[in-house]
Amino acid sequence: APESLMQALEDLDYLAALDNDGNLSEFGIIMSEFPLDPQLSKSLLASCEFECVDEMLTIAAMVTAPSCFLHAPPGTEEIARSRWRRFSHPAGDHFTLINIFNTFRAATAHPTHSGNREQWCCECFLSCSALSKAEMIRAELVEIMKRIELPISEPDFGSEANLLSIKKALLSGYFMHIARDVDGSGNYLMLTHKQVAQLHPFSSYYSTRRIPEWVLFHEFSISEGNSIRVVSEISPHLFAELVPQYYFSNLPPSESKDILQEVINHLVPVSATEEEQK
Repeated sequence: APESLMQALEDLDYLAALDNDGNLSEFGIIMSEFPLDPQLSKSLLASCEFECVDEMLTIAAMVTAPSCFLHAPPGTEEIARSRWRRFSHPAGDHFTLINIFNTFRAATAHPTHSGNREQWCCECFLSCSALSKAEMIRAELVEIMKRIELPISEPDFGSEANLLSIKKALLSGYFMHIARDVDGSGNYLMLTHKQVAQLHPFSSYYSTRRIPEWVLFHEFSISEGNSIRVVSEISPHLFAELVPQYYFSNLPPSESKDILQEVINHLVPVSATEEEQK
């Protein structure tokens, strides 16, 4: 459909993947080296700047592979949720996926019992095939990074600086995937399309008391009850710091946009804003 094509071109333009003539920019050419969605490719490249490549490689692999969470058989849902809670990270689902991947590799590389990968995954209500697929995807992405001579930073997962860097890398690609809880009960209004969505049941925030107000999400699924999947908390200040101004100015009017505009006004002096508009 022409509308879909125009939207795709617009998204690529927001990601700085196109030049003024509508061709791939130099940055867009590098992005196209990766067999990933453009937003994920942009986040992976941004991680080189923010020195969190190791962690973004894992996130990219985990969200590209099929979901690692298994649907628990009837009557075992709470058991499954308690097992998943072991991997939960307070910063959100992207960080929880890193915990799952790292624990999977550690547990299956040095098993503490006679069981194998399948048994460990079964006990944790996780998909062994999905996690193995993520391993393969990650290895492929590492090879591409090496081939085009991009730096791969050392792992530093868990430090405050590293967590902030990961959020910045994610926001560099997913600034179009931001939602705000408008009533304190988990009804998230998406900035771009102004649709309301709920957290997916596999989210680490699901059925917890702490519901973050502002989130970045990986995808929106209409088929699964208007839910947002793979969700992590962000701050309006971080969004205001990294969002392209020309994207923000094209957002439809909303209370959320007004709140963000106030944040931007405090971050950027008026004279600098005027100069940028010129």
